[in-house]
Amino acid sequence: MVDNRLEEMRLQVIDFHNKHPEVWDLFVRFSFEKIKCGFKNYSAKAIVERIRWESDVGGDGVAQFKIGNNYPSFYARRFMRAYPQHEGFFRTRKQTSEDQDPTRKPEITPEDIYED
Repeated sequence: MVDNRLEEMRLQVIDFHNKHPEVWDLFVRFSFEKIKCGFKNYSAKAIVERIRWESDVGGDGVAQFKIGNNYPSFYARRFMRAYPQHEGFFRTRKQTSEDQDPTRKPEITPEDIYED
């Protein structure tokens, strides 16, 4: 059982990553493209939006969203741990979810939003 919302989200991201490692590959590729273009900082959210736009990886869009909106900050932190020479490329803040109780609910799916 998790103690806070941050742990809950982290477990969801890990589960997603294990099912869709190709998302990480694209996140790294697109991040390095921006670094090679001379960017000193960039948006993890923009990288994730590019992955959503340019590919069909990470989910089918029917039973599972491609990439959750909570995921960019986790991918940014993972990138900077994996490539410490680029620490600070993604600007991060304190994750306030650490101070929130877990929801204890499954992740939302397209079925929760879209009706026939």
